[in-house]
Amino acid sequence: MDGTVRYLRNTGGLWLLQECLREWDAEGSAPELADLLAAAAELPPDGPVIDAGSTDFLAPADMPARIGRAVEATGHPAPPSRAALVRCILDSLADAYARTLQDAVRLSGQSIDVVHVVGGGSQNELLCRLTAERTGLPVVAGPVEATALGNILVQARSAGRLPSSGPGLAGIRAAARAPTRTGRAEPTSRGATTSAHRP
Repeated sequence: MDGTVRYLRNTGGLWLLQECLREWDAEGSAPELADLLAAAAELPPDGPVIDAGSTDFLAPADMPARIGRAVEATGHPAPPSRAALVRCILDSLADAYARTLQDAVRLSGQSIDVVHVVGGGSQNELLCRLTAERTGLPVVAGPVEATALGNILVQARSAGRLPSSGPGLAGIRAAARAPTRTGRAEPTSRGATTSAHRP
C-alpha cells in the first residue's frame, strides 16, 4: 500500500498458553489466568526457552506435556509448576519476537525504535514487559481489535473517506492511534539481546 513493503514473519503466539488453559480446564483444575500470570511474573528471568514457533505445537491436545518435553530437550528439567510453564511460554514468545526483529533489521537495513503489540497479546502485561526486556525497546500495547480496525481503515482509504495526511501510511496510522488506548512497557536496560537460552 502506498509503495510500502510489509515484512511478514509468522511467529508462535498465545496459542500455547490458550491450549494449556484449555487442557487444565478439561481436567477440572483450571487456575485463574490473572493468578498464573502474577505467579509467573515473580519467577526469575533465567528460565528455559523453547522454540515457540515449532510445528510440534501446531496441533491441539496435551500442550503442557509437549512443552515439558521441549524444555527437557534443551537440557533443562520440565517446568515444575504451572506458573513456571506459563513463564516459559512467555519468555519463549518474547525471545522469538526479539529474534524476528533482529532479522527485520538485518534484512531491511532499517533501525527499529519501538515494538507494537496488538490484538489479544496487548492485554498480557507480562508478555509486553518481557518483550521490552528481550528486545531492549519500548513496547506499545494496543489496540486489542487491531485486525478489525485495520480492515475498516484500509476500506475507508480505498473508498476515499480517509485521505493520506502524509507520506506512506501516515494517514491510516494517525487514524488508528486516535480512538485507541494503549499501554507502554519500557525495558530496564537498553540494547538487550535475545536470551542466552535460545534453542
